[in-house]
Amino acid sequence: MPVKQLTLFEEESGGIKCKFCDIISGKIASEIVYSDDNFVAFLDYKPLFKGHTLVVPRKHFNDIYAMDDSVLSKMMKVITLISKAVERATESDGTFIAINNKVSQSVPHVHIHIVPRKHKDGLKGFFWPRQSYSEGEEREYAERIRHEIELLVNSKNR
Repeated sequence: MPVKQLTLFEEESGGIKCKFCDIISGKIASEIVYSDDNFVAFLDYKPLFKGHTLVVPRKHFNDIYAMDDSVLSKMMKVITLISKAVERATESDGTFIAINNKVSQSVPHVHIHIVPRKHKDGLKGFFWPRQSYSEGEEREYAERIRHEIELLVNSKNR
């Protein structure tokens, strides 16, 4: 019996059913760490390192070419905020920020990976093993990132 490959999108009669759109709308539960009128950020369910976060636009775009300059500009501000928060929350040395555009997108919805990194963490190239969160650990990482976002946003408003 053939094994069905895991995908995060499905073809439907009305087009593609997007898992990220379902997360944004609340149909699928996820650890949301940030949300505003234009973007949502949540923990990757199979992180490279714990705290690995995805930033997605609320509006569905298959690729970055469909996004206008205004949205792209706003996206970079959110990526910067979330990246700083992930770095601080995970006590990492920095972050790896990546966008798969069309090729290698497991979900055909623009998404930015923000991966906490430490010097000599063992990642080389682009074939990286994924990890899993233990019971309650995903929520703990999400809470730490949310806390750092709040601190960063509040420090800018002063």
